[in-house]
Amino acid sequence: MSDLTKTPRRRGAHAGNGNGTAPSAAPVPAVDPRLLVREEGLKGYWTEFTRKVRGGELGSLPVLIGLIVIAIVFQSQNSNFLSASSIANIAVYSSGLGIMAVGIVFVLILGEIDLSVGSVAGVGAAVWAVLSVTNGVNDLLAVLIAVLAGLGLGLLHGFFFAKIGVPAFVVTLAGFLGWSGLQIWLMGNEGSINTPTGSLVENLTGYYFADKAAAYGLAAAAVLAYAGSLLLDSRRRRAAALPTRPAGEIVLRTGVVAVLCFAVAYVLNEPAGARGLPLALVLFLAVLVAADFVARRTTFGRKVFAVGGSAEAARRAGINVDRIRITVFGLSGLLAAFGGLFVASLSGGATKSLGGGNTLMLVIAAAVIGGTSLFGGRGKVWSALLGMIVIQSIQQGLNMLGMASEIQFMITGAVLLAAVVIDSVSRRTQKTAGRA
Repeated sequence: MSDLTKTPRRRGAHAGNGNGTAPSAAPVPAVDPRLLVREEGLKGYWTEFTRKVRGGELGSLPVLIGLIVIAIVFQSQNSNFLSASSIANIAVYSSGLGIMAVGIVFVLILGEIDLSVGSVAGVGAAVWAVLSVTNGVNDLLAVLIAVLAGLGLGLLHGFFFAKIGVPAFVVTLAGFLGWSGLQIWLMGNEGSINTPTGSLVENLTGYYFADKAAAYGLAAAAVLAYAGSLLLDSRRRRAAALPTRPAGEIVLRTGVVAVLCFAVAYVLNEPAGARGLPLALVLFLAVLVAADFVARRTTFGRKVFAVGGSAEAARRAGINVDRIRITVFGLSGLLAAFGGLFVASLSGGATKSLGGGNTLMLVIAAAVIGGTSLFGGRGKVWSALLGMIVIQSIQQGLNMLGMASEIQFMITGAVLLAAVVIDSVSRRTQKTAGRA
């Protein structure tokens, strides 16, 4: 006790006014320099931007620049690239694989990999088709069972990885092979089971909201939700006596989001040939919002990032690492099966080969291209949306130009390699800057 009381006196003798008395000083509240610098106006924002770039914190900047370049290049080659039908096709074809990519984002944040998503998607589609089409089970119930089947397969992967200690790569590779066999067995002698007209699964990608109010209403809801989240965050920081974003920044951010949302709504609604808002896009966005909330606003999400950053440190902090790992792989399986139903809807039914081919590579590529790190501990759920839009935009543009599929594969592979290179360089820069 006496040592603790003597310590400030010794400091005061050196730093005080010469008579040995310590100067009284009020405690200085912790501040966020990233928010303080923004109070300087445009100069502050530029300072913050250059600081992030020098430190390797690129965020979504590369993929946004890539999307702009893709749009300019393909629109210059074909004026229909940014047409209503083209935008709608990109949105619909991004939905199924994008939902699967959301699950992969969580797995990559853990620093692991799931090679079974394609075959789990195939099993989910097969379970639905056999139950609903072949055996006449209620369509909604069949969809629910199919999704739960994917959840069960994912939990099984997580159990062998977390509890038994088998590497995730090996477990999910075994799952890729095993569930592909289960998919073929479930389909039986049928090469494919067609999707009935008007069924729930057919409507996943075939239904459009023709009423213009749907697209504009969704755009307005998205803008209000975004503005509300910014205001809520500012109120929480203000209550904690922390610097908040200036009102001008909140207005600017909300304005940019509003322009983007209403521009997409206009393209989907107004031009000749526009079919309206696709149901697939609504469901994809719903999954993204829910997953983003889980990742950023819940204890579970913070634990996932902690385990991905350092499993041992997370374990010493009291986190049940095994439970987190099992749950994440279960989530990946659930979303894989749900995404498989979208793929079945697009292809006209469940087949023995659904989920095969380049499905796995496209799903992983979408997460990585969107900005999720392959090294764990870093990523955003919206990476799945950005990455899948990049991939589908490239494929849509090349299809409109009449390019062969092998050219599409080579270009997509080059984009994936570029994304991984950027991620690696970014991490190396952050380590050099002391931010990793």
